Formats: sequence, structure tokens, C-alpha cells
Amino acid sequence: MNGSALHEPSAPASWRIALPHTSAAVPVARALVRTALAEIEHAADSDTAELLTAELVANAVEHTRGDTPIELVVELLPTGCRVEVHDPDPAPPGDLTAPDPLCEPDPWQEHGRGLLLIRTLSSSCGHRPTESGKAVWFRLPAVPHQRTSP
Repeated sequence: MNGSALHEPSAPASWRIALPHTSAAVPVARALVRTALAEIEHAADSDTAELLTAELVANAVEHTRGDTPIELVVELLPTGCRVEVHDPDPAPPGDLTAPDPLCEPDPWQEHGRGLLLIRTLSSSCGHRPTESGKAVWFRLPAVPHQRTSP
């Protein structure tokens, strides 16, 4: 058995973590995704995964009420990764999968580009209802193995 076979998942591995319903959840979620992707040699691009996870968590904290924890689910797949953020609001996220062509983000504003980033940088994204609200998710493909010179 070669060494790289030990680091490639043959079946999905996943983590499910409750996070506080505060902005403090954003850096924690980024660190958790980075750690999860470091476990796999050919995982998805961790910088992109961290950025998109931060967007989902920040949106969940900003756009939902209450102090119910949000939940981060990271699933490592042979083809890449899937990240979900669960929150207590059943309303679907604005224009995640069906953007409004008349409503372009204002380049001078701090807010309004998160869902655009998720749509643009992920291989797929979406949302689904859950028993306690909704889950918003994205997928990233595995990064091809790069050969290093001796």
C-alpha cells in the first residue's frame, strides 16, 4: 500500500459542530474547515473553502435571530468536499441559486457579495429545509495532486 492511499478517503468522512450564534463563530469555522481539509492529501482548496465557509457562517449569524447555535457540517468526499451551515431560519437565502440580474452588488458597499462569491467559486451550491430551519451548502472539487521536484 503506498503512502498516498492512506490519505485519500474511500468513503465520506464528516464532522458536525455546533457554533455560537455570534460573529465569534466565523474564525472558529474557518479553522475547523482548514483542519478538516488538512487531513486529506488531495482535498479541496482550503483557502477557498475557508472563505466560502466564513461567508455562510457570517450570513447565518447576521441574517437569523436568536441565540440558537448554528451548525457547521464538513463532509470530505473522494471528489472534494461539501460544507453546510445550518441555521434556525427556514427562509431561503436571497439569491444564492437564482440571482436577480437587475440587482448587482454595489462595489462601494462592504456587504452584498457573499452569495456571489459562493456561486462563483464553488462547483455547486444550494439550500434545503431542515427540521429546525435550513442548511445552506457548497461543494468544492478535489485539487489535483501536484508533483514536487526533488
